[in-house]
Amino acid sequence: MMRQYELVERVSRYNPAADEGLLNKAYVYAMHKHGSQTRASGDPYFSHPLEVAAILTDLRLDDATIAVALLHDTIEDTDATRAEIDEMFGAEIGKLVEGLTKIKRLDLVSSKAKQAENFRKLLLAIADDVRVLLVKLADRLHNMRTIRYVPPHKRIAVAEETMEIYAPLAGRMGMQEIREELEDLAFKVLNQEASAAISARLESMRGRNSGLIQEIEEDLTERLAEEGIAAIVAGREKRPYSIFRKMQRKSVSFEQLSDLYGFRVIVDDVTQCYRVLGIVHTTWPGVPGRFKDYISTPKQNDYRSLHTTVVGPSRQRAELQIRTHAMHRVAEYGIAAHALYTDREGGGRNIARLTADSRAYEWLRHTIDLLSEGDSPEEFLENTKLELFHDQVFCFTPKGRLIALPRGATAIDFAYAVHTDVGNTCVGCKINGQIMPIMTELKNGDEVEIIRSKAQRPTAAWESLAVTGKARAAIRRATREASRQQYSGLGRHIVERAFQRLARTVTPEQLNLAVNRLGQASVEDLLAAVGRGELSSREVVKAVDPTAEVDGEPKPVKKAAKRKPAAKEAPSSLPIRGLRGDFPVRFAPNVGAVPGDRIVGIMTPGEGVTIYPIQSPALKEFDDQSERWLDVRWDIDEDNPQRFPTQIVVAAINEPGSLASIAQVISDNDGNIDNIKMIQRGDDFHDMIIDLEVFDLKHLTRIIQQLRGLPVISDIQRVSG
Repeated sequence: MMRQYELVERVSRYNPAADEGLLNKAYVYAMHKHGSQTRASGDPYFSHPLEVAAILTDLRLDDATIAVALLHDTIEDTDATRAEIDEMFGAEIGKLVEGLTKIKRLDLVSSKAKQAENFRKLLLAIADDVRVLLVKLADRLHNMRTIRYVPPHKRIAVAEETMEIYAPLAGRMGMQEIREELEDLAFKVLNQEASAAISARLESMRGRNSGLIQEIEEDLTERLAEEGIAAIVAGREKRPYSIFRKMQRKSVSFEQLSDLYGFRVIVDDVTQCYRVLGIVHTTWPGVPGRFKDYISTPKQNDYRSLHTTVVGPSRQRAELQIRTHAMHRVAEYGIAAHALYTDREGGGRNIARLTADSRAYEWLRHTIDLLSEGDSPEEFLENTKLELFHDQVFCFTPKGRLIALPRGATAIDFAYAVHTDVGNTCVGCKINGQIMPIMTELKNGDEVEIIRSKAQRPTAAWESLAVTGKARAAIRRATREASRQQYSGLGRHIVERAFQRLARTVTPEQLNLAVNRLGQASVEDLLAAVGRGELSSREVVKAVDPTAEVDGEPKPVKKAAKRKPAAKEAPSSLPIRGLRGDFPVRFAPNVGAVPGDRIVGIMTPGEGVTIYPIQSPALKEFDDQSERWLDVRWDIDEDNPQRFPTQIVVAAINEPGSLASIAQVISDNDGNIDNIKMIQRGDDFHDMIIDLEVFDLKHLTRIIQQLRGLPVISDIQRVSG
């Protein structure tokens, strides 16, 4: 176990102005509070916060953060209080320790809903002060290093949480070394067999290629020195989990992987990075398609390097990362590197305030902003995990603005990344000057121009095409709002009709009176609830006027529809337009309705309005439910004819070509077959149930008449329900 003076020395090496008194006091206080407590391994409990502090000294963090690491379990596991820590160490440190205590109490591997809500709390705590995340990652890293002492059932849960939450968070914060170690440690727990197999093969390969890494290091260092470049060249094998992930992604075996070695070339400035690239490519052949320039276009976590893969000595592929010393510090320490620079120059301790120029911190702030967008916790967790796990592609607007997106993103994601309004009004796109479908997957370097229309609104289908959390959340909000407006319009029609039956009108002021009485937030919410069937028009009438007589209203809606043809329906009736109309209006299944039919609407809670032709026998079951009947009328756009659903039953002679001749008649008459079901009735005849889409009743009648003229047709009838 590290002694008190050793911890102070570790901090003083990179921060000579460290507050030794603060570190000594925190060391003694934590050791005293944890006393005789022990861990599952049998070691003194105080060894854990001490190891966490040691990990943070490797990241060269300020003395306040080191003190928080020593104290992070005191409130949770001892009799220490926030007030006591505030008094001894100051309110800033007390707040950080309390934040870590709250995170420790979160269960991120519980049920999905609880996990999602706790994940929101985790990110909120991190956003308040990024040092909370740094200490938490170090805490999780040490716990994973000692996870073998944890009971097996808990071990798997902790490893899953590490792989799904903490390792990706470390990567997003640019802390790649910690991310890779967390992934490897979790991999050993979650897939012990695969981890052992890959490790064994790496050991075998190491024996066969003994000295290869050193040979490449020396060869490259010498060649660069000849060109006047002083570089540090360091090689290493890829980690087991990185290899496993690549095998899965490319569906290849271990033997088929070629670039199992990686080398870092560290130089003094950016100009030398590109000089090294030229020297490397003129020395060894480069592998096509394996060059990436993260210097000119950095990743969102501030990572900057040149990546290339070459075929080196012994025909062995090797991946090279070329960067400056400053870039290397960011690649190693991520967001913690920004804290280090600030402490050296300004002497301050508030890292959270001083990381405003960090792109990684910008991503964290952007993610927190999604919390206020009204998504459910489950949606937020799903979308954030999507962003955590995706690699990136870099695209440009026509004006040259760089947009970073997850790999696999489409033009829809690009539009929403530019602005939510751009996404909501997107109707098309141009990629590199060519008009392309909006679901086109984007590639690095694409220039994307979004084509917009104020009349456009996103459809629910877009959500399955989008990759980014921002796009999915915006599409959900837009479709929910559109659905709400439809329900609200339907609800307004139902409420107005209810008052008309009482020979009255209803004013917005009267509806406002009903809002609170019925537990709704606004008039629009009230009307939408009526449209969804959650509230009945009778309840609204009673809320507006408790003395109104609504129970005895007549039930002649069906009869009224029979007395009057559809063309003479009252103007106040609900207009119906479009094949299977926009939700919440639907057509009756297996029956349908077409313009020319007299129709009625039946309100179904949670489903909206179902349209039936007046002759449908299915309407009998609603005879005693008059409040569910609605007056409806056709609203046909002559300039934009649309198809409507109906169903026919055809009895045909069982001979070759009968189905083809039926389909040909329907096609010749511009009908559309949506579905066919064959029913064997005998050796000579079979029945076909055909789902058709036609423009109107005349169109349907013409098709039926021509089908009756076919010699293979024995009988044909329209299904009436």
